[in-house]
Formats: sequence, structure tokens, C-alpha cells
Amino acid sequence: MSACMPQVIAKRADFLACAKSVRAPMPGFLLQARDRGDDGPLRVGFTCSKKVGNAVARNRAKRRLREIARLILPQSGQPGWDYVLVGRPDATATRDFADMQQELLRALRKVHR
Repeated sequence: MSACMPQVIAKRADFLACAKSVRAPMPGFLLQARDRGDDGPLRVGFTCSKKVGNAVARNRAKRRLREIARLILPQSGQPGWDYVLVGRPDATATRDFADMQQELLRALRKVHR
């Protein structure tokens, strides 16, 4: 697979479809994944509810989620899949970055079993 950033999920329907699929909870975030059944590029979405904090905290959490996705998904994600990373209150914005990278790798292995 190419080492470029995956496509970003923008449509609410795609987020909702992902929410009904496979889930892999991790201490720093929740990974939701769905096999679209095509051989298109992998796609990724990010979300943080107001439980994560104010706008500054949510944006920081999403920036961190985007960065671990940028580093891990091109090598470990699978084409034809949608992934949604959901931020966790009191965890995503402050958790050790290396731990979050390892958690994403573990979550992907769990999802693709």
C-alpha cells in the first residue's frame, strides 16, 4: 500500500455505518472499523464529543488522533476499510504518544483477526 495519508471520511452516514461495525476499545481512544467490501483506498475519520472537553481540548485530541493515523494506517490499515478514531475524555489529549501508537497497532490487529 502507498505511504500517503488515507482519504478522510466526511459523510455522517459513513460515521454511523462504522459505529455499527467492529469496535476495539483502547485506553487512549476507541477504534471503530468497517469492511466496505470494495477494493478502494482505506478511509479514516476522527471524532471527539463534548465529553472530551472544550473546543481547545477536542481539537488537541483530534490532532493527536490524526497524527497516529498518519503514522500507522498507511502500513497497517487495509484497503477497502473505513476506520473511525473516537477520542476519550481525560485520555486522548494527555496520554503518552508512543503508547497511543502501540494501542492503534493492537486495535488494528484485533479488528482484522
